[in-house]
Amino acid sequence: MAAFPPVLIGASTKMYFSHESTVHWCRAVAAIARSHPATRDGLAGLFVVPGYLSIAAAREALGGLAMVGGQDLATEDFGPFTGEVSGAQLAEAGCDLVEVGHAERRRLFGEDEAVVRTKTEAALRNGLIPLVCIGEPDRCDPADAATECIRQIDDALAGAGAAGLSGKAIVAYEPQWAIGAPEPAEPAYIRAVCGPLREHVRALEGHEGSAVIYGGSAGPGLLTQIADAVDGLFLGRFAHDPAAVEAILTEVSALVGQTPADRIRGAGGAHV
Repeated sequence: MAAFPPVLIGASTKMYFSHESTVHWCRAVAAIARSHPATRDGLAGLFVVPGYLSIAAAREALGGLAMVGGQDLATEDFGPFTGEVSGAQLAEAGCDLVEVGHAERRRLFGEDEAVVRTKTEAALRNGLIPLVCIGEPDRCDPADAATECIRQIDDALAGAGAAGLSGKAIVAYEPQWAIGAPEPAEPAYIRAVCGPLREHVRALEGHEGSAVIYGGSAGPGLLTQIADAVDGLFLGRFAHDPAAVEAILTEVSALVGQTPADRIRGAGGAHV
């Protein structure tokens, strides 16, 4: 499987958009991606996670300029599970990835770690990249948050490891207390958590080439401050305006053109 671009930028439309508005948004993002230097030159890779009913139309509108994913998947591949969508079906529909364990799924639908583990296994079993969402429920010391998040990552991948499955994953760090907040967690806090997370993820046997991205009220300007500790951003409602996606791609162009030392200084300190 090909390596990810240097920076990943993704967005989920959740249930905010109608089908028509999803297609309109995807076409606008595609126009930006087609001409922007960051995507045109391979510095940034985009992924979009629309509602199930809009997956096919999103793929057509994006025309290969972004990966497309599902917002959830069933634990099973086939069977009498009314209302569920399986990893096999998502793969057949052309999806590249699928969200697993988002905080809303855990909170609203009671998905515990056993479900997250089984769904991560189902994603890899069907050739999908699991976009594993992790994060501490309450604000705490960054070292403790990193320890808890590493535990969540290892638990999510444990079933796949036992089944002999391998493949890249994208770990989306979203501190639950920051999701939907007016402002993200402080950049120093994010870097202090994501630095150890990325080091751990990069060393995962069988999951070489995996990435760590930050979500949780992420928007324009944040990447510049945390670029030394993450591989990209999982955007929130800011991305509903395609101009915000364009602004972040411009940010990527400026960052990737800098030396590592420049990026560290721009982030406000040494790599943590």
